[in-house]
Amino acid sequence: MTEAKIRKMVTVVEEVRTEMGRPVDPPTRRAAAIAVIENPFAGRYVEDLEALMVIGEELGGLLGEACVKALGIRPEEAQSYGKAALVGENGELEHAAAILHPRLGKPLRAAVEKGAALVPSNKKRGPMGHPLDVPLGHKDAAYVRSHFDGMEVSVNDAPRADEILVAVAVADSGRPLPRVGGLTHDEAEGKDGLR
Repeated sequence: MTEAKIRKMVTVVEEVRTEMGRPVDPPTRRAAAIAVIENPFAGRYVEDLEALMVIGEELGGLLGEACVKALGIRPEEAQSYGKAALVGENGELEHAAAILHPRLGKPLRAAVEKGAALVPSNKKRGPMGHPLDVPLGHKDAAYVRSHFDGMEVSVNDAPRADEILVAVAVADSGRPLPRVGGLTHDEAEGKDGLR
């Protein structure tokens, strides 16, 4: 079994207490957990990306659990989630896709309990310190508009050319002061991932 060769991990918590001069009570909180890993396929084309899929499965639980811990919440209190990967210059976007899509979701869902909705994702290639937007969506009901959000992350020395920066974000609420209508968190049933 392939294991992620992690050079470093970074965890960031963002808490919004006021918006446009109005208090946000309780504050909205988002956490991102980031792993900077070696890209085993940097600099060469490889047909079978299974090793990256296995790494994605490993990182889904590790990073999801780190976010929940950083927020100081129980898994069932997580309301939204997302995932993203930034590939260094010697990698390709398909390397990010192999980490993010086939297997990362299941252990992430276990880390936040349930997770009926698709996990929003983003992938890109970039140099060290390049910003990466991790999209966020309600974990159980995609139609909850108040939870369409994102969190920007960056690591000053990553990804190196032969690395991939993999990030998971989890929030305990939606955007601050949401008011564009639609299904609310309290109305969501989470049966089909949509409503």
